[in-house]
Amino acid sequence: MIASETLARLEFDRLLAEIARHAHSSCTVERIGNIRPMADLQEIRTTSGRIGEVRALDRSGVSLALGSFEDIRPCLELLRPAGATLAPLELLLFVPVLRLYADLARQFAYREDISLLRSIEPQPRGFPDILEPLVASIDGDGSIMDSASTLLREIRRAKRGLAGRIRKKIEEIIRDSGIEKFLQDDFITQRSGRWVIPVRMDSKGMVKGVVHDVSSSGETAFMEPLEIIPFVNELENLTAEEKAEEIRILRQLSGWIREDAEQIAACFETLLEIDRLNSMARFASEFDLEPATLNERGELRLVDARHPLLLMMQKRGVVKRVEPLGLELGGSAPDADSVMVITGPNAGGKTIALKTAGMLALMALSALPVPAGPRSTFPLFDSLLVDIGDEQSIEQSHSTFSAHAARITAIIRQGGPRTLVLLDELGAGTEPLQGAAIACGVLHELQQQGSMVIATTHLSDIIGFVHRTPGMINAGMEFDDASFTPLYRLIVGEPGQSHAVEIARRFGMPERVIAFARQMLGNAGSEFAGLLTELRQRRKEFEDLRTSLRDRERSLDQRSAELDARADQVLQIRKEAAEKGWNDAKELIAATRRRTNALLDELKREKRSEIVDQLRRVETELTEQLKPQEGRLELLPLKAVKPGDTVHIRSLGCDGAVLSFDVRSGKARVRAGRMELEVHLAELATSQAKGGRVKGKPPVASWKTDVEVSEQRELKLIGMRVDAALAELGPFIDHAQAAGLPEVRIIHGMGTGRLRDAVREELGRHPLVEGFRSGEPHEGRDGATVVALKR
Repeated sequence: MIASETLARLEFDRLLAEIARHAHSSCTVERIGNIRPMADLQEIRTTSGRIGEVRALDRSGVSLALGSFEDIRPCLELLRPAGATLAPLELLLFVPVLRLYADLARQFAYREDISLLRSIEPQPRGFPDILEPLVASIDGDGSIMDSASTLLREIRRAKRGLAGRIRKKIEEIIRDSGIEKFLQDDFITQRSGRWVIPVRMDSKGMVKGVVHDVSSSGETAFMEPLEIIPFVNELENLTAEEKAEEIRILRQLSGWIREDAEQIAACFETLLEIDRLNSMARFASEFDLEPATLNERGELRLVDARHPLLLMMQKRGVVKRVEPLGLELGGSAPDADSVMVITGPNAGGKTIALKTAGMLALMALSALPVPAGPRSTFPLFDSLLVDIGDEQSIEQSHSTFSAHAARITAIIRQGGPRTLVLLDELGAGTEPLQGAAIACGVLHELQQQGSMVIATTHLSDIIGFVHRTPGMINAGMEFDDASFTPLYRLIVGEPGQSHAVEIARRFGMPERVIAFARQMLGNAGSEFAGLLTELRQRRKEFEDLRTSLRDRERSLDQRSAELDARADQVLQIRKEAAEKGWNDAKELIAATRRRTNALLDELKREKRSEIVDQLRRVETELTEQLKPQEGRLELLPLKAVKPGDTVHIRSLGCDGAVLSFDVRSGKARVRAGRMELEVHLAELATSQAKGGRVKGKPPVASWKTDVEVSEQRELKLIGMRVDAALAELGPFIDHAQAAGLPEVRIIHGMGTGRLRDAVREELGRHPLVEGFRSGEPHEGRDGATVVALKR
């Protein structure tokens, strides 16, 4: 259990107040203010997971269906007694709440990516049998609407009609009886629910009626004419009926809510929890926080940690930059350090480092995301004990030292395993030697108890004790020796210096005072300070060397990844080239088969001997086209390569287009198929399509279908048999997709529809076809099919 005093010292309430800004209700603000660290690891992980699900929804553009609402729990308490009735404004509070129930229920119903949110019991559910009558009965200003019931609507219609008749009757009385000259004014009004006219006081005896009121000046009597009294009485009866019906409606609505009061109250608790989780998630997204990782091995590791209150100040422009904090304590290793003592200059950030560790530990135990790197981890503490601030008291005769001593004594009594202790200015407020001795004793005792300790101090005598004691480690706040300014960075393993003399000089202390102070320090102090300075310089050199080696390693890894990627590209291009060659061969064979069949048909019909010669020539041509190339390809000189050229890539065995050329490296960037890669000049040769064939080889006629990106985007199949058309269709689609065409057109004509249906059936099975449609009027209507190709 972590005490409320500890939360206050670490300013946890300020953090909760910032989170509460995102709440939609005052009762949610109260619930956020009651957030406390938890001891159950599973409960922490569940809450953290729910926050993560809300943030994942938000990143996908989906916000929880939340809006402003009021606390309905007092109204539910009022409804507990049987027959209790709520006022219209109290009933109106249920409308936004019940709407939120219904909206959240619809939002949660179909989603499978929010399993933890859907595990909240009870899940929000709609109450349409209550919400719909409420919306139809109570207006936004709390008045009961005519649509609340048929009887109420009829009563009010009758009232409006009767009021019109009364007004008309009064106007007739004034006009026909000649009493207009006795009126003080020409208006009709109401007094105490009665319809009256203003009559001069000295003429009230001239008008037959009843006086219901007198003006403040005493000069006007408000009289009800006798003739309208029956009408007004009837109007009052209707008003009484209206009031009775309104009470009945309110009693009925209240009764319906009373019947489901327990479920409504349970769902309201769920609504508060969802609003609380949403507020925590919004805060985490606002400051880009990371989910906290907890462990049960007692390890505290902070990586790039920042105090959340400083991040808020940075966002408001109060602080320019927040330096990250990194430290590591505890763990299962036998040589792990459990005590850290931070030294350094005044206003150098020691206390901020202490409070950052404490605040982030509280946030992690409260399932809140933390402002730290994903490698950070937090132990599951049972207790967090702090001594931060000056507690001197005149009433209790406490000095600074005695207040610290009393507080540390209480901490020692409560310390133990699974306890984090934060001690600020340890040993301060008394004679330095004795203060350092007491501080060392406190650190030793807490270490023996198994507590994890982070302490700050200005006493250099503690540094040696920490250095000699296993399980303890020094740390210091970095200081710029050139400008004598703090850098607010924690250096673990290296003690810091107070630099009091340098800081005093920086703030204008007289030089003679500075010189005297240095003389009083003596050689031992100067040698110690010089030793620490030299240690920092060497540490900086090692850090620079480590950074250089890390950069070199990163560069080598990047180069290795690029080579692996290039090898994958080469394999892919070779695969595509082989597939292209196989498709070309199949296309050539199909075209040859068609021509051969045509010649055979002609031979059967005419029995001409020259047809046999043509068949032999076709065989020779096919053999020549399938024969591999012989001879050596001509290498391209450097000056012959320019962007746009088509070249042969010898390592891949296919042609490609030159995209760019680097003269210094002697490399060219080429595109082969859909892949781009860099190759050396030695790998480029003259394109086979531009004269790379062996001299003396006769040109071969080709009847296969060629697809060019800029020229041919359509295939004409009109008049062909189905099998011949399909043989043309497959290679055409393959070539079009390889050429990068997004869309092509197949012209098959209308005819009987057999060819069209066969073509479209084949397109439906083709793996490279995204979809197809009939042509537009300018594309040939149903006589053509427009095909969209996959990319």
